[in-house]
Amino acid sequence: MAADASAQITELAMDDHACLTFGEEEELLDLTSAFVRDGLKSGLKVVWLSDGLPQLAELGRRGVQVPPDGGRGQLVTAGCEGQLLSGRAFRADSALDWLSRQVESARENGFPGLRVAVDMGWALRPVAGIEELPKFEEGIAAALAGTAASVLCQYDRERFDPVTLASVAGSHTRSVAAATYHADAVLRICRQYAPPGIRIAGEIDYQAEEALALALAEAVRLGGDVVINLAALAFADARSTAMIADAVHTMAATGTVVLRCQPPVAAGFARLGLEGLAGVRLAADGR
Repeated sequence: MAADASAQITELAMDDHACLTFGEEEELLDLTSAFVRDGLKSGLKVVWLSDGLPQLAELGRRGVQVPPDGGRGQLVTAGCEGQLLSGRAFRADSALDWLSRQVESARENGFPGLRVAVDMGWALRPVAGIEELPKFEEGIAAALAGTAASVLCQYDRERFDPVTLASVAGSHTRSVAAATYHADAVLRICRQYAPPGIRIAGEIDYQAEEALALALAEAVRLGGDVVINLAALAFADARSTAMIADAVHTMAATGTVVLRCQPPVAAGFARLGLEGLAGVRLAADGR
């Protein structure tokens, strides 16, 4: 089944086999954390396979409520070796058998469903049998048929070549990406999912005023607690700083607003009176 138009990570259903393409680690961690968070909230078993990332620490940093001791197996985080791989060798049939066992284990342990997130970065390493990757992706649909399980395959669009991405795209039912308001070599403005808010990275000035206004309007509509993540923002001109400050004043009237930013950017907000404002936390260390 060919993938449809891009979907939001929060829209994924039980039987989806979704393809997440990302351009930076922050985007990967944000979207995956939301996928895990929503699964845990629904009482599902959640498995996150990823090499080299501090999954549990990252979930906690993003406000995801991690069950004590993994919630008796509700949350499993592991590397791909020993799960999809064996001795740096990949076999599609073995990987699909592993997935089927996860589906059956979730059912036997009384979970209403299963979510599996898989960082496919292992496929960029020298792994024997990598030519079977398309077979694995095609076989996932059969493994999920008639079950209450979903799989999120994660591909770095900057590192995987277009041919590989094209070869696996048609095997997915959904294509997932962050809602993006502006993206070029200098600036990226996009939605943040865990915790809810927006993220701005790079350098911003008056030329991005329209995109910034749209992003801030969405943040205001979220209501409740909102995070404006500017940790990777190196520069904001006076106009952009004032626009963000005005939106923060509005949001602080109904919830808590956290502004994550580096000291030079935080200084601009402090001059506009946000430091110490009720309902606002100015995290000048970017955390």
